[in-house]
Amino acid sequence: MATDRLSTTLAALADPTRRGLLARLALGEASVTELAEPYDMSLAAVSKHLKVLERAGLIARGRQAQWRPCRLDAGPLRDVADWLEHYRRFWEARLDRLDDYLAHLQKSDPHAEN
Repeated sequence: MATDRLSTTLAALADPTRRGLLARLALGEASVTELAEPYDMSLAAVSKHLKVLERAGLIARGRQAQWRPCRLDAGPLRDVADWLEHYRRFWEARLDRLDDYLAHLQKSDPHAEN
């Protein structure tokens, strides 16, 4: 069964280590060794996380002699942002209605402070 790009991206983002790796890559390219520094795990474990991110299209790996820098490819994050936008509008509308209701209550309460 084929998995859609949004599902693949969300699955990759579900792990806090992978989110941390992406946050680091948002600052610029880094090697696997550099990315592994803050984590108490093997280079092999970090590499597995990077493979998940690479399959999701969230990172790309280059090659410069012996150095294979990783870099962020934020394109798939646009799909997530677009999907979440619908829910942001939903909650904004709900909060606007709550503001209106609270303002109505305040106007109708003779003991309310101005």
